[in-house]
Amino acid sequence: MGDRAPGPRDAAPANPRAQQRGLAERLFADGRVTKDQYDSAMSHQRRTSCRIEDALIDAGALSEQDLLKLLAAIYQVRFVSTEKLAKADIDRATLEKVSRKLAERLNVVPVLFDAASNTLSVITADPHHFEALEQVQKGAGVREVKPLVARPAAIQAAIAKFYRGDHFSFTALDPKSQGSISIGDGFGSPGFAPTIGGQDTASSFSMGGMHAAPVAASGPTFSLGALPAAKPADDKKGLSLPPMAAPDDLWSTSQAFVETLNVLITLLENTREGLRGHSAHVARLTRKMGERIGIASAELNAIILAAYLHDLGKMSGYHLTALNVSQFEVPRAAAEKAYATPVRLMSSANLVSVTVAALEGMYERYDGGGFPRQAKAKEISLGARLLALTDSYADLTENPNNAFGKKLSPARACEALSKHKGTVFDPHLADLFSASMAGDDIRARILANRHVALLVDPDPEETTVLELRMIEEGFEVRIARTLAQAREVLQKGDVELVVCELDLAAEGATAGEIAPGDGLSLLVEARRAPWGADLPWLVLTRRQARDDARQSFELGAIDFVIKPAVTDVLVAKLKKAVEKRATATPAHGVSGSLGEMSLPDLVQILWHGRKSGALRLRRGPESGEVHFAEGMVVNAMWGKLRGEDAFYAMLRITDGEFAFDPNYKAEEVLIQASPESLLLEGMRRLDEA
Repeated sequence: MGDRAPGPRDAAPANPRAQQRGLAERLFADGRVTKDQYDSAMSHQRRTSCRIEDALIDAGALSEQDLLKLLAAIYQVRFVSTEKLAKADIDRATLEKVSRKLAERLNVVPVLFDAASNTLSVITADPHHFEALEQVQKGAGVREVKPLVARPAAIQAAIAKFYRGDHFSFTALDPKSQGSISIGDGFGSPGFAPTIGGQDTASSFSMGGMHAAPVAASGPTFSLGALPAAKPADDKKGLSLPPMAAPDDLWSTSQAFVETLNVLITLLENTREGLRGHSAHVARLTRKMGERIGIASAELNAIILAAYLHDLGKMSGYHLTALNVSQFEVPRAAAEKAYATPVRLMSSANLVSVTVAALEGMYERYDGGGFPRQAKAKEISLGARLLALTDSYADLTENPNNAFGKKLSPARACEALSKHKGTVFDPHLADLFSASMAGDDIRARILANRHVALLVDPDPEETTVLELRMIEEGFEVRIARTLAQAREVLQKGDVELVVCELDLAAEGATAGEIAPGDGLSLLVEARRAPWGADLPWLVLTRRQARDDARQSFELGAIDFVIKPAVTDVLVAKLKKAVEKRATATPAHGVSGSLGEMSLPDLVQILWHGRKSGALRLRRGPESGEVHFAEGMVVNAMWGKLRGEDAFYAMLRITDGEFAFDPNYKAEEVLIQASPESLLLEGMRRLDEA
């Protein structure tokens, strides 16, 4: 390594947390941040376990540019802003100098390689961490490593983008905190860049068309004063670095907060006719789409938060979806007044920028005809474009008071949305959404795991959590608050399970009033009616009288549970009850288009679902069948072909219709190969053809 002046690497190793606290203390002592800003940043760091640099920016103590200038002065290096790093075009050969595993472990990104001097420049949050730089030097096989300082969360986003192909990784960072798009000199310091392995030499650095001048090889080896060197690496465990977190991973997007919001918003929506549980449904659809697209977790959590909050303060006579607002003047006028209400009501919660952008932009139109900014296409945030779709779809499929005057099927709702793609909705997202919803609908019908349950209870607080858990486990849940409401739902005849409180409001009473009449009388009535003679019935009540339990079991109740109950255990009992009943009744067939669900997808669904039956295909005058037994393909027929040859021939079919008959019993076994082997061999043959 050669001779060098004493520096931080000679100091005793420090605890990373203490080291970061030392940075905050130093900035406070120098008057760079106030006491309130210091306390806010430290509190934010404790809540999120992020680095102090990110905490200082997220808490508003310093802008990113100001902080990076200070860090550049302390470390005597140059800095790279988040915006600059997001626009970078890093050569693949340069990236391969540092393996993904090493980049993730050390939180570094190689950005420039000078072959003439065999020097590698890397972005790091710890330019003084010589042990880490030495590992990069040895791993890359270079003579020197030059560090450039950047915000820790920006480095993580760069690793996600350049190594893992996550093109949305930078969108989770708050653009308001981003500073200059240039690579800056050290603030008030010589343009000196410390190196590992030899003397410093000049080099240039180009990103996204921007260029920084060579760094001069001058100045003494720097000293951090109150900031000691990082803890040396452990050869077996690697470096011991502080935990990192994306800046938008705040308390307001934590799982605990989202779960709490889930319950509270659902309670608020209990009185919304036709829209009970609407926001939770929109959140589930949004999560599914976000995961399908591959949105980074921090950004996705922030968008899901917007899905829960989007109707807050807007629960009036009109449901203000992007579709309704774009088609009708009265909803548009109402939305123009109320679009900012959720953000205003939650102003004290410090919502992150991604959430705010989704909430305030959900009424923008893809063609620029929306509001408030008349933004168009990708000028509209991704969260807002997603929320416009999921909110409108949930309204069409769940709300009987929507613009069509009735609930639409998933296919019909997607068709309605598609008519407005390119005008109201992002056409690419609309197509992806329609394909996803069509596939989910077919998959659900094939697996036949969605059962209709009725919860009869006058108290919404008692049923909300149970309802949410049941929905998550595949139930379609209906709610009745009175005996009259319960009778009305039950007499329609499609309920497969009842969970009933004993203390109910009688006819003419409002929800919440305890009047003469109870759940036992409803159970007696059900047992005498054709629609309820053998209906699984679980009593969930606060009443603990022995006679109540005895009468319930005499009337055929499957269980008598005293409140409060363990929700997960209760839902497991309910699933077992409906599945047991389902095996005693003939299963329903499923049909659809091969354009919505391809044959390989159908085979995988039936295989993993361990389904038995016949999958029948038709394309014009041609037809064929694939027979399943416990998920295994046992036979196939297509024209004169039989067995595997018939199966491989049908894999070529990309249009036509399919129908699955779950009641068919396979008569002969001509195929022994597993579905996985059949699909792999079929794909190989298609490629060769």
